[in-house]
Amino acid sequence: MARRVLLQLDADPQPSTFDAIVAVDAGVDVLLRHGGVTPESAVPLVHGGMFTRGGKDLASTAIFVGGSDVLAAEAIFRQVQKTFFGPVRVGVMLDPSGANTTAAAAVVVAARHADLGQSKAVVLGGSGPVGRRVVRLLAREGCAVGVASRSVSRAEAVCEAVSAEVAEAQLQAVETSGDTGILPRGRLLELLREADVVVAAGAAGVRLLGSHGLAECRRARVFVDLNAVPPEGLEGIQASDAGRVLSAEIPGNEPPAVAYGALGVGGVKMKIHREAVQQIFTSNSACLDAEEMLEIGRTVS
Repeated sequence: MARRVLLQLDADPQPSTFDAIVAVDAGVDVLLRHGGVTPESAVPLVHGGMFTRGGKDLASTAIFVGGSDVLAAEAIFRQVQKTFFGPVRVGVMLDPSGANTTAAAAVVVAARHADLGQSKAVVLGGSGPVGRRVVRLLAREGCAVGVASRSVSRAEAVCEAVSAEVAEAQLQAVETSGDTGILPRGRLLELLREADVVVAAGAAGVRLLGSHGLAECRRARVFVDLNAVPPEGLEGIQASDAGRVLSAEIPGNEPPAVAYGALGVGGVKMKIHREAVQQIFTSNSACLDAEEMLEIGRTVS
């Protein structure tokens, strides 16, 4: 049996040490790390992975595409797939800045408490790297999603892009208020009052919804805050929350909603990440994006 070799293709100058350590913990034998990768420079690296082995041994080589620039990583991921031909290919996964695995984990924990196919959701920070993937995954589950962003034009762009991929997507773009300490206004407040699921997926250290807004979400079953850096994205929800009941925060909400913070979701995210690395070695045709990460999450959480 050939040793398992992982090519880590990272758009950043220095490849992510986080992704490297997870790969080692997932059982990779040899890790080849490449930083500053572009779609053009990825081609000879992929060729090296494709042409050095054959037959069953080809499945013992795989590629991880990452980096902090999500758009750059997506371009590399597309180029990697274009470089393959016929059966000459290796397993590949995309997870820039943990966006795919984090989004999948958020949807997995939300599904523990809400029937997503019969639910309404609001994704705050819905135009960011993680947020837009949460929107896409929720839409595929049949959830009606309010896509909230400080820029309504960016929210509309997400709705357009997701609708092009998910034919039956039920999406609505909405602009968030710049003042997080007051009650949300207008259509955003209406969507929050109707929501079964509320997800905060904004930038680190940015509050997206204050306690007054949280208290208005009386229909909500679950809140997911993916921000691990103070202050909380959803005021009052702690990073360590992992299904904490919110009886006092939203009085009169029956049954009481539950809360998940970044660390509470992170345990599921890490299980998905490790299992995804292992799965790209099960077949040389394995190709894992956010949707595949969600399927993994259903089995490991």
